[in-house]
Amino acid sequence: MTGPMTAAGTGAAVRPDLLALTPETLAALANRGLVKRATKELDAGTVPVLTTDPDTTVRARFEDGTTSALPPGTGLDEGDCSCAAPGVCRHLIALVLAHQRSAGSDPDGDPAAFTDWSPGSTDDAALTDAVGTRPVASARRTLDRGYAALVHRPSPDRPEPRVELPTCTVRFPVPGEIAHALTDAAAALRGEVVALAVWAFRAADATDTDERSVPVQVGGRAAAPSTALPVLDTALGLAGELLAEGVAHVGPVHGGALARAGAALTARSMHWPAGAIAELADQLTAYADRTAQYRPESVAALLTEVHARRRAAAHPGVLGTREAGDTPLRRVRLVSLGCRVHGTGQSLTSEVYFAHPGAGTVLVLRKAWTAAEGKELSAHRLATRRVLGTTLASLAGGSLVSESVRRTPSRALTVARGRLGTTTITPVGAAWTELPEPLLVRDLTALAEGWNNRPTRLIRPRVEAEAVHVVELSEVESVGYDPAEQRLEAVVRDAAGSRALVASEYRPECPGALDALADALEGGATHISGSLHRSGGGVRIDPLGVLTPAGTVVPDLAAGDGSTALAAVVRRSSDPLTAALEEAISAMSAVPHSGLRHLNVPARARIDEAASALSRTGLARAATLLRAFTEALDDGALPAGEALAARSRAWLDAQLHLLVSSELRASGKASGTPGDPGAATGGSDRRVGDGP
Repeated sequence: MTGPMTAAGTGAAVRPDLLALTPETLAALANRGLVKRATKELDAGTVPVLTTDPDTTVRARFEDGTTSALPPGTGLDEGDCSCAAPGVCRHLIALVLAHQRSAGSDPDGDPAAFTDWSPGSTDDAALTDAVGTRPVASARRTLDRGYAALVHRPSPDRPEPRVELPTCTVRFPVPGEIAHALTDAAAALRGEVVALAVWAFRAADATDTDERSVPVQVGGRAAAPSTALPVLDTALGLAGELLAEGVAHVGPVHGGALARAGAALTARSMHWPAGAIAELADQLTAYADRTAQYRPESVAALLTEVHARRRAAAHPGVLGTREAGDTPLRRVRLVSLGCRVHGTGQSLTSEVYFAHPGAGTVLVLRKAWTAAEGKELSAHRLATRRVLGTTLASLAGGSLVSESVRRTPSRALTVARGRLGTTTITPVGAAWTELPEPLLVRDLTALAEGWNNRPTRLIRPRVEAEAVHVVELSEVESVGYDPAEQRLEAVVRDAAGSRALVASEYRPECPGALDALADALEGGATHISGSLHRSGGGVRIDPLGVLTPAGTVVPDLAAGDGSTALAAVVRRSSDPLTAALEEAISAMSAVPHSGLRHLNVPARARIDEAASALSRTGLARAATLLRAFTEALDDGALPAGEALAARSRAWLDAQLHLLVSSELRASGKASGTPGDPGAATGGSDRRVGDGP
């Protein structure tokens, strides 16, 4: 702890930790209403009498006889007050504000000088004093199992050190003091997660990197426990059987086996391969139901991901977080960023995305809807359905304040049943403009540069809404519709002037989405929310919502039948490298659809043609791997079992190379610039209603 100072003109010691508590930090520790009330009372002259003990404990006596005290090295929640209010009360807030005023501090004045410090410098004795013996003991059990974390060191533009744990975020707003740490975890878990965050910083400090954001694996063993790997191998065996037989030939029993394997992986905290296995099971169901949600490319990518995670199992964070399934959060304020709806007329799923400003993350609230017999659903009809005591439309365009939410390692959001009374919804207003970075993006180029050192998505944590942000716009250059792809495209510029491509495909379950999106973009859009991805060396935005002077627009929930005429965009010439990779990925996806045992001649011929195209464009390694796969198909010298294993390995090697190459291509490792549809032409096209 930083030593005490002396207030000018007095003999009283000044507590630097209390001077560093800004109104925003106090509001996060308690709530904004208490801070406003305490400030109002001080301004009205109701000022407590302050005294300071030799050990720098600050005491306050109020006119009504209430007494409060804040010892050094403790947070507000550990302060003493004679009032009956639980937790951090207005008297403790008033004590801090009065102490700041007596020291001549102006929390609303110039920001304090930047301090580059690490919470990891706190030793375990001081940590125990700050959070308590029992929380530290509980945290040690997690440390023994091992856990993953993302450590963000302080920087001048974001001076608070913070740690993203699997199910919560911990921030350290006061330099040199961990007692005032902030977390979105529930109060009962605060001490434990603060200890985990301190140890995560300690692990980051032991690395030889000076990067501001450092992923670490703390405690435990880097490799997956030997007792858990057989469970993963069981799932891998099911994936291999699916590759051999093909989606078109396995029955519903296989889908049930995949679901059970996914549950077993989840029980051992292998959340990321469990997620891939669960999506595979969903794809089998979609194929059996003959719905548009089935995509052979998705099946191929998921099978590849499961194998990739098994190959990289020894690396930290590849299999999961080794944490509990979910964590209750304290009273939080979440800002809706919009809604995505997908499914069929008989079954739809809504996903509302919420920014958590205090944690700097985005959470997802998902709900499935089923149509009544003889009726069909649409996204617009869902807009009036009730969720958390309000309509889906209000939730998708509002701010949520709740004491009843829980967060999973993948950042999915759940609300405790029977506690809706502790959840309120208010209009989102201008909350998007007040979001902190990187939730609010003003420079897409700088954001994309921060993605450069990420591992491939095949082994990254399966974090929901990982790429969802709000982008501040300076200009909408063009808006148009591509009838061949049934896609709305717009070229926009962020606040720094960088270009991005907004692209949204027509989906029959949301017939009015493209019309609403076009109107919002052309109606003076100032911000757009959505999932951000690299494409052709630039950034592509899959939009969720648009902020205009008239308010927030959520396209998926908009009314309309998609019949409005939109200006057409000029078709862009295809990049030969990207086109060759995409065709090869599509050709290879026919293998898990039909199965290695049932691959037909046309599918084989298409793979041969894709290999030739790769060779012509200079992608020699990819072409060689595709040809190695086709040669393995022709090899009849091996016994049947060995031949199938060799073909599976050859397919996987080619798939891994293709998917990673495509990802690198999109990131701009090769030449390329952001897509530019150009100015919309004067022609018009209408969307057809039979889906993409």
